[in-house]
Amino acid sequence: MIHRIAGWAFVFGLLACFSHTALAVDLAIDQPWARATIGQTPNGVAYLTVTNNGKTGDRLVATHTPVAKHASLHTHTMTGGMMRMEAVPGIDLAAGETVSFAPGGLHVMMMGLHQPLREGASITLTLTFEQAGKIEIQVPVLAPASMGPAKAMGHGDMKIKR
Repeated sequence: MIHRIAGWAFVFGLLACFSHTALAVDLAIDQPWARATIGQTPNGVAYLTVTNNGKTGDRLVATHTPVAKHASLHTHTMTGGMMRMEAVPGIDLAAGETVSFAPGGLHVMMMGLHQPLREGASITLTLTFEQAGKIEIQVPVLAPASMGPAKAMGHGDMKIKR
């Protein structure tokens, strides 16, 4: 009986250690959204805001969605007077920092869509962080010309915390 109690105490102690580590980085993911695609457009785009409320930094290193063959982190840059998209290997999130993914800047590029993104639907997006690990979110699909969720539309209050 003592060995069984000692064994459970050891297990709970390990869980407490892992729980403490997981809580060391407190991320809030706000206002995720994607644009509906028109016709048979092969690529789509998603946006969101990530806030690191923790005391240590983290880094967004990958993204995945079952609606596309490939999803990656991208940004827009101005080169020779022309706006270009380019992949980024990761996005650093210092403690207390907020990073916004928005039209004309950072975004999640979804390439090789399996089917068009339809307005009113929702897609699953998995974000992978170095410290926090994988976080799966639901992303509402807005109109093709949308510039983001509006609180009046009911999407503005969406928050996912880990």
